[in-house]
Amino acid sequence: MTRSPLETTPISDIVRRDFRAGAIMDRYHLDYCCGGALTLAEGCRHRGIDVHRVIADLEALNPPRHESPCEDPVSLIAHIVSRHHAYVRESMPQIQHHLTKVVAAHGSRHAELALIESEFTKIANELQQHLLKEERVLFPYIASLVDAVNHEGPHPPDMFGTIQNPIRMMEIEHQEATDRMAVIRQLSHNYDAPADGCHTYRLVLGELQAFDEDLRVHVDLENNTLFPKAVELEEKAEMMARGLKSDQWERQASDR
Repeated sequence: MTRSPLETTPISDIVRRDFRAGAIMDRYHLDYCCGGALTLAEGCRHRGIDVHRVIADLEALNPPRHESPCEDPVSLIAHIVSRHHAYVRESMPQIQHHLTKVVAAHGSRHAELALIESEFTKIANELQQHLLKEERVLFPYIASLVDAVNHEGPHPPDMFGTIQNPIRMMEIEHQEATDRMAVIRQLSHNYDAPADGCHTYRLVLGELQAFDEDLRVHVDLENNTLFPKAVELEEKAEMMARGLKSDQWERQASDR
């Protein structure tokens, strides 16, 4: 078997090059902070771990994926849930765990860390409920509008008065989350670790920056692509329920 250069690379260097490697090291209980000077092979040997398993997981890390918004609202919802909602749920506990460690180790010298931890805890608590509201209520309703329009079937039961009501609520919650991330960005000096920051300190700032970037893409997809489509679908479904055929609605909409 060809020897991978990762075997002789210090664990801390692997994590420093790609913060996502930190989650893999945590999974195998490999220390990239105080014991980070050990090479990957040495760390695995001390832990009794097959180094090739760890390397396989590291090599499986995909490069960041670019967004390719779907035209179909149902496909777009599937993309948002599988890509962004899944990422939020997977990353939040990891970030919170690392923040707790960093606050304990560096909080006395860097008071901003406790504030960052507090803001992120609020984000995590709020987003957990936010995702459920979208997945269990709003997104299924949008899917039912798609079905009604595509098959010229009955308008789904009126749950909100207008779909713009829950959309406004989701947009408010999006703004609250992005505002809190802006506070974290400011407190962390744009995710720049101080000179005395350990590997975990640098790691969690990288995780927070990635979370921030993903959240902005996530919010943009919903606010500026999915939600306008949903409003249009509702209007179309209502017109069709009053007897206007799909092609007639299209012509009327294009004349506006």
